[in-house]
Amino acid sequence: SDGTELTAKPKRSFYAARDLYKYRHQYPNFKDLRYQNDLCNLRFYKNKIPFKPDGVYIEEVLNKWKGDYEKLEHNHTYIQWLFPLREQGLNFYAKELTTYEIEEFKKTKEAIRRFLLAYKMMLEFFGIKLIDKTGNVARAANWQERFQHLNESQHNYLRITRILKSLGELGYESFKSPLVKFILHEALVEDTIPNIKQSALEYFVYTIRDRRERRKLLRFAQQHYTPSEHFIWGPPKKQKSEGNKSKKPASPISIHSSYISKHKKLKEPKSTSTSGSSTSKATEERKVELTKSGEENEQDEQEMNCDALKQNSSEKNNDPDTSQLSKPEETHDTSDKKEDAPHSKKDDESMDTDSGSHPSVVEKDLCDTENCSNSTSADVQDSLDMDTLSEETTTKTKDDLKS
Repeated sequence: SDGTELTAKPKRSFYAARDLYKYRHQYPNFKDLRYQNDLCNLRFYKNKIPFKPDGVYIEEVLNKWKGDYEKLEHNHTYIQWLFPLREQGLNFYAKELTTYEIEEFKKTKEAIRRFLLAYKMMLEFFGIKLIDKTGNVARAANWQERFQHLNESQHNYLRITRILKSLGELGYESFKSPLVKFILHEALVEDTIPNIKQSALEYFVYTIRDRRERRKLLRFAQQHYTPSEHFIWGPPKKQKSEGNKSKKPASPISIHSSYISKHKKLKEPKSTSTSGSSTSKATEERKVELTKSGEENEQDEQEMNCDALKQNSSEKNNDPDTSQLSKPEETHDTSDKKEDAPHSKKDDESMDTDSGSHPSVVEKDLCDTENCSNSTSADVQDSLDMDTLSEETTTKTKDDLKS
């Protein structure tokens, strides 16, 4: 049974897709309390206030906590302050970012400088180093020890998701692709952190807002993923798209001739009827009405198809997401199991504390109103069909998503 579980085909998480869709689209229906935030995140990064509840200032974190891997591993309150988001985490002393605070943060050189130092500190904790100003990364000197730890302590995957999101919020979107590409390479090619690959494909890749960058990463992952038939992320295979093209639609001439033959068949009773009874006339009129309604339905259907084609062409410029989502009650549902690989009860507690973005928290505060839930679910499903690679995994329909 263990062997069967290891080789089982992975399934997509609806909650992960919905959470990351909202992030990439700037949180639809997000009520931004623009002037009600006291700018505590910015003030913390300006070293004016300590983070709560620990009461530690940012300078002490950057100078004394750096290299203290035990403290960085077991403390679960600092991460929400170092990498703030427009989402409420489980440290309720930490406040969500607002758009106004984000604008002010980007203008403050002192805050940006410390933010990059915090990013470097966490990369070193994971065994990675930042090598240039464009965001490229490489193995740190302590990579072997730290990679082994990262492969086993999976609550850190939630931290990486938060870090990637925060980079995008505070002006460093370009730093995300190099880090995700590095992690995919180590997980799929070098096999140094194999346990992280599910989180990398389910979460890390989809924090990237640029569709082309996501596609590049998914193609790279597809080339190295084993077994290849279990790869359920990314754009459709070319073979399938070509197969769909081979199915030629019926020509308009044949459709027109078929309707002409229908008219003739329906009019035959007129020539053969000699009695002129009221019953035959009623039958004839009924058939004519059916024919007319059929023509109208056909015309409406053609118009709808045209509208659908226009809509699809416009959606290509938008943001297609993932597909093959598992139902919420299935075993891969990350609202109950925040990561795909098994972990200890201690890791469960750590994951709850660090997240603020993964499914257990997302499910709680993902949509504050029914309208938000319905519209976001529908938008997610509209874009999901664009990226599927396998038809074997079940997908949810729009009705399923809305329910």
